[in-house]
Amino acid sequence: MHHSRLSTLVIDCRTDDLRQATDFWSHALGKPVVSYDQDGDGKYAELATLADEPIILLQRVAHDSRVHLDIETDDLEAEARRLEKLEASRIECVRGRWWVMEAPSGHRFCVVQKQREAFGAHLNRWE
Repeated sequence: MHHSRLSTLVIDCRTDDLRQATDFWSHALGKPVVSYDQDGDGKYAELATLADEPIILLQRVAHDSRVHLDIETDDLEAEARRLEKLEASRIECVRGRWWVMEAPSGHRFCVVQKQREAFGAHLNRWE
């Protein structure tokens, strides 16, 4: 048995100025900025969310701007296999830490390791 849930709304930004994009989305969504440079590489920024809300992450990207979802899990491989049974495809394993996947609809999303200490009330249990 493993668990998963919606973890993160990722706003992919094709920009050289992630700070400007972060400020825009912070004001647009009414969410304060937690970090303009989450990992110290200038690629990720985070907005504040409550414990029962999805994380809102901004990511500097080279592809067209879009929004994608992250699904967090306590068993990366089991969750990827479960989604493959639903006809999703694995695209790329990134740093051995998460899978970029594609839904049958063509939407890209990520399956990531557990992001928060407690999964909370929105937990799915899979056998």
